[in-house]
Amino acid sequence: MIHELLLALSGYPGTIFTWNKRTGLQVSQDLPFLHPSETSVLNRLCKLGSDYIRFTEFTEQHTGHVHHQEHHTNQPSQTGLHGIYLRAFCTGLDSMLQPYRQALLDLEQEFLGDPHLTISHVNYKLDQFQLLFPSVIVVVETIKSQKIHGCQILETVYKHSCGGLPPVRMALEKILAVCHGVMYKQLAAWMLHGLLLDQSEEFFIKQGPSAGGAVANQDEEEEDLGLGGLSGKQLRELQDLRLIEEENMLAPSLQQFSLRTEMLPSYIPIRVAEKILFVGESVQMFENHNHSPSIAGSILKHQEDAFAAELHRLKQQPLFSLVDFENLIDGIRSTVAEHLWTLMVEEADLLEQLKIIKDFYLLGRGELYQVFIDLAQHMLKAPPTAVTEHDVNVAFQQAAHKVLLDDDNLLPLLHLTVDYQGKDGKDPSGPREGATPPQDASPREVPPTGWAALGLAYKVQWPLHILFTPAVLEKYNVVFRYLLSVRRVQSQLQHCWALQMQRKHLKSSQSDAVKWRLRNHMAFLIDNLQYYLQVDVLESQFTQLLQQINSTRDFESIRLAHDHFLSNLLAQSFILLKPVFHCLNEILELCQSFCSLVGQSVASQDERGMAQQLDLLVKVNAAL
Repeated sequence: MIHELLLALSGYPGTIFTWNKRTGLQVSQDLPFLHPSETSVLNRLCKLGSDYIRFTEFTEQHTGHVHHQEHHTNQPSQTGLHGIYLRAFCTGLDSMLQPYRQALLDLEQEFLGDPHLTISHVNYKLDQFQLLFPSVIVVVETIKSQKIHGCQILETVYKHSCGGLPPVRMALEKILAVCHGVMYKQLAAWMLHGLLLDQSEEFFIKQGPSAGGAVANQDEEEEDLGLGGLSGKQLRELQDLRLIEEENMLAPSLQQFSLRTEMLPSYIPIRVAEKILFVGESVQMFENHNHSPSIAGSILKHQEDAFAAELHRLKQQPLFSLVDFENLIDGIRSTVAEHLWTLMVEEADLLEQLKIIKDFYLLGRGELYQVFIDLAQHMLKAPPTAVTEHDVNVAFQQAAHKVLLDDDNLLPLLHLTVDYQGKDGKDPSGPREGATPPQDASPREVPPTGWAALGLAYKVQWPLHILFTPAVLEKYNVVFRYLLSVRRVQSQLQHCWALQMQRKHLKSSQSDAVKWRLRNHMAFLIDNLQYYLQVDVLESQFTQLLQQINSTRDFESIRLAHDHFLSNLLAQSFILLKPVFHCLNEILELCQSFCSLVGQSVASQDERGMAQQLDLLVKVNAAL
């Protein structure tokens, strides 16, 4: 019977010890040679055999056909469980069972040497597993019932290893160490070579954008948060200016990656995962563009072997150490960030690129846009057509030559865009998915004028595309349209002043006095608004940005400083404050209407009409 017992405990039941899938391994009932107390002891031992059989069934089911699984990695098994983390868990589970198997072999040798040993001796030898097996079977059943997948297995094993039973904790820590081996291999491939080896979607990094923004409710997005008219959607735009909504047209190989937070174990902080994401994206970008002769050396400064050795050292540690893990990640991130800083600032001349952005998107070249406004005024005052975009680009080229723009290599990188009804939505120079639409007109409506549909496209050169993403350039476009609108109104009011000077020798009526007083009010407000935007906002923020770039050698610090710069532009220029921005738009429209009347020499407008416009201006001004 002892040999029957050892065979049953090894997973081979017989006539004395029978197997039932529901109740497990049990002693056959009504055996005349067994005392009830012996039956009780044997059934206690049979619980170990039941757990062992379930362990072996689980491991064989998920690791028994390795070659078959390799060819069908995306097809789950009959239980719905699959993946390399599951196979690693089964490997660790099998190694945990090895002491149990060895204990059975030792018992067999002892019984062969001394036939007088009793069942109590078996119970004594296997007592160490009476606490271990029930705890581990809970982990296995949890994985099976909840269909836990990928890195979620790490979290499950980790939570169950935090108990107070030393044998259970040590066994689960060994299983966890085996599972960590898979994670370290994926980390090495991602961080050192830019490869995302994750066919079964088990890693905490995925290709594609984060799913958080796709399911946002439109009502919630437009909900006013009470922060000076700042809506929930606009607040999120301020908080996340680095979202890449599409691949840059100059870098089609650039792919977007994001965190799969549901797969991230709780003992790895989000901040560490974001560093891992940043390093892998940067390395992959260099791998995709390693044909460029201007890029010398590796982004990791040929330290791949050293970093790989450090990852292997962490893999060999029996316990996961967050301190050592984060220190290594920080070391790799610092190397990558410093190399990117050198590439951006010194080789790609980031400061010069920022100056170009300031000159053209933020109207730093005021004389250029003054000439352009004069040339394009007649083209853009009507709704845009299919030829409007070509005409305004010709006017832009003419304006550049008139102001002696000496950089011939710069103009081909700039292109004015005009959206019109029927324009192909796939045009790369048109609005991009997820980008902020023009403030002057709804994208579903026909723009009232060409000015409302005007935009500026800039061909960003590699590797600056990771800083000036399409979403970021679209936000610059929002500022560009706003500043151009203010500059255009200022120019029109100055033209009205010129008309006033031409008529000063004529006899003026009381209505003329009201009209020119109204122009003075408008010019005072617009001139001060223009000064505030260009000096107090743009110049001040741009100077701070340059100081922050020159004071660091870390690319992430540069990106953060640029994000703050852009968010401050949007906030301090009132674009994101809906009540103020609405009032400013009304003022600009009122000024344009006034200038249009004066330009048409409408002398028949009576004093009452002018007074009404003056009252409206005062009301709108008071709303500020």
